[in-house]
Amino acid sequence: MWPFSLWRKIHPVLEENRRFFKDFDQTKPLNEYEFVVYDSELTGLNPRKDEIVSLGAVRIKDLKIIPNENFYCFVKPKRGLPKDSTLIHKITPEQIKNAPAIKEVLEDFIRFCNGALIVGHYIDLDMAFINKVTKRYFGGPMANPCIDTLRLAQVYKEEEWGNYYDQFNYNVSFNLSNLAKEYGLPEFQEHDALDDALQTAYLFLFLVRKLKKGGINTLKDLYMAGRSWRWLF
Repeated sequence: MWPFSLWRKIHPVLEENRRFFKDFDQTKPLNEYEFVVYDSELTGLNPRKDEIVSLGAVRIKDLKIIPNENFYCFVKPKRGLPKDSTLIHKITPEQIKNAPAIKEVLEDFIRFCNGALIVGHYIDLDMAFINKVTKRYFGGPMANPCIDTLRLAQVYKEEEWGNYYDQFNYNVSFNLSNLAKEYGLPEFQEHDALDDALQTAYLFLFLVRKLKKGGINTLKDLYMAGRSWRWLF
């Protein structure tokens, strides 16, 4: 018997999503791309059993954060909200009591991301969760290429430290909040999906500007420097 995901019809919004990246050009200057910086709060870190509790995303155009162009919502998980997760993200059962199910917000979220590269700090985890539900309800994963600011931060450290950089030096932190402090960036509340997306957006713009001084000007340059994005289908 064929797996459900192989014969189910792809949702029109995912078809639209894929058309944006069918003939994707990596060679344009970075300021010509549109980016959506995305973060999610979760019930846990296991995509097989845990769920999304909130989604936050902000838009970047011309390497600038666009005020008021953001996406933010609570999501009501099917299995309830574990106390351990509430201790981390401070989202309470009362806050999500009347929140929509993930299926109800997916189309709007995908449409918000259409045409943009997705940026996140340790983005593979967030995309594992969102693609699990797009596959379940809409017949496939999102097609957006992704950029990981954690990897970009490692690339920048390598450039900054040159031959003295030691990736196994555990005194070096790539925690999002610690990087913001280290680089003097505006600081936002931790473990809030929209605030973490904003924090990541400021980090991304900082790193891109620093890396551009080293000759990284196109998306292909960025890829070759750190192999920091990949296709997700």
